[in-house]
Amino acid sequence: MFDSIQWLIGIIKSIRINDIIDILIVATIIYYLLKFIIGTRGWQILIGLFILLSIWLVAKILHLPTIEWIFDNLWSIGIFILIVVFQPEIRRGLAKLGERGLFRYSLISKKKAIDEIIRAATFLAERKIGALIVFERNIDLENYTEGCVKLNAEISLELLISIFIPQTPLHDGAVIIRDQEVVSARCFLPLTINPNIPKNIGTRHRAGIGISEETDAVALIVSEERGEISLAVDGKLFRDLDPLTLRKKLIEVLEIEKPDFIGKLKNKLFGKKKWKK
Repeated sequence: MFDSIQWLIGIIKSIRINDIIDILIVATIIYYLLKFIIGTRGWQILIGLFILLSIWLVAKILHLPTIEWIFDNLWSIGIFILIVVFQPEIRRGLAKLGERGLFRYSLISKKKAIDEIIRAATFLAERKIGALIVFERNIDLENYTEGCVKLNAEISLELLISIFIPQTPLHDGAVIIRDQEVVSARCFLPLTINPNIPKNIGTRHRAGIGISEETDAVALIVSEERGEISLAVDGKLFRDLDPLTLRKKLIEVLEIEKPDFIGKLKNKLFGKKKWKK
């Protein structure tokens, strides 16, 4: 027991500041790579590669010569296969890195972007102009932007209002928000098939619920009939939200203000605030 403690102390003493920096840099790179890939087609491919690796290890253990030969030859060209398979993700990642840099702050804060969206939604609701705004979270919505009008524009009150004004080319469909940008407009989303949805819920609301069921996205819906603002989260619809409640809900679900240790402990002990549907 004493020898084990001495061995552990010896290892700790041998750790240099360079080793700590090295580990932190590698951990940060791995974190951002996983954060970038999770929820995309590349994540599914990565899982498939892990399954193939497991089969190869089993073949090694059980001494299956044919499977070993196949995988031994496959790994020799594996780097080229990975480049071809992950080509879209690599290209998109390098493009983002070139545009924004790794640690560059956005031109406007996340809270300011949320405030601009809420002001636009309130303006549209007061005039009973329908709107559907979708916030991308962890799962990439690239598949839903095909056939849409690419904007990649900074979020602003004027832009959102001009998009949803009737009789304009972009007013049909949804707007997709990624980070602090309006990525695409005139996007058409899958409708929910939940039979428990009330009959008086229209197509725009059903599309908002549908995208929140198929992905982890959050959808903000403005009703053109009732002039109310709703939020679809995880397949649930929170209706008739006032601007203050909407802001609190968006900040919570988009994790703009991540709780500190005390906040997390409070949430575990007392639970999160329940929102009225």
